Amino acid sequence: MNAIERALGLLLLLSGGQRSAAELAERFQVSVRTIYRDVDRLLALGIPVEAERGTDGGYRLARDFLQPPVALTRSETAALLVALALARGLNATPLLSDLDTAQAKLLASLPRPAREVFAQGSRIVGIEKPPVDIFHPEPDAVHPGRMQAAVDAFLNGMLTGRRVRLSHENPYRGRVAEFDLEPHGILFDRDRWYLYGHDVDQDGERFMRADRVREAVVSGMGFRSRADLSVESQIGRKWLSRAMRRWEDEGTVSVLEMGEAQAGRLARDWYYRHATVEPAGPGRLHVRIPSRDPAIILPLARWLGPGAELLSPPDLRNRLAAELAAMAGAYAPSQRQPTK
Repeated sequence: MNAIERALGLLLLLSGGQRSAAELAERFQVSVRTIYRDVDRLLALGIPVEAERGTDGGYRLARDFLQPPVALTRSETAALLVALALARGLNATPLLSDLDTAQAKLLASLPRPAREVFAQGSRIVGIEKPPVDIFHPEPDAVHPGRMQAAVDAFLNGMLTGRRVRLSHENPYRGRVAEFDLEPHGILFDRDRWYLYGHDVDQDGERFMRADRVREAVVSGMGFRSRADLSVESQIGRKWLSRAMRRWEDEGTVSVLEMGEAQAGRLARDWYYRHATVEPAGPGRLHVRIPSRDPAIILPLARWLGPGAELLSPPDLRNRLAAELAAMAGAYAPSQRQPTK
């Protein structure tokens, strides 16, 4: 193996992590001094090889070093361009400016006819916005224009192994809180991004909506990724189950009694399937909804129909009774003739 072949081999090995000079010398069957000369050649070519002294030291490539380009087939390139077009349709696209340059590089590798087709991804890939949820409406995004910046800062924190300082606004409580997070993942759900990480001050996991972030700044404090923290742990809206239990503890609860079939219908809903369900007698169940908002509870009770009963709070129960009585009066037998 000549010096050029060995240099390429070194580059590939160092791209996989830190290696000691002795380990490299044994791998290429040369002296440690020869490895030193090979590393000097790589440095002279502008390749950022970093050295760490000590017993556990060795050589590695700088974190931000760009690896040689990967050869893609025409179909692989097209598949990535379609994926990029889908990403552009999201409500905030992570690292959008980097996505632009990546798309330009991919397009450049395609023949002209295919390049013209894929250059405008919106012409070939469409994304529908999620429908409005009438049973549990939420406040509008607090800072929709800043969601892009919050997601980008969080991803840059993950890429550089740095903490992210966040200023987060809670529209329900009307307060702003500061957080110092170690970023571990992002999740897209129902047209919005969520940020998931380790809360340094509370020493626990934290999950928050990106559109409620006022400001996000990557700090100079480093951290090590934790194997016990993964955004996969939030899939299935487990975060919502925990939030509902917390809201119940705060005392903001409505209780409905219903049959098993009605509870089964409710369990198919993305939100209400996480509500607390308790037995209430043969074939009957109590469902605790962590809300007393008439705009949420009253339409829900009407949708469930006969067999469902709103037990509490009393003011909503009385209001529902009055509304149902008015509706029944409108359908009472009368002299009105059906329209022809």
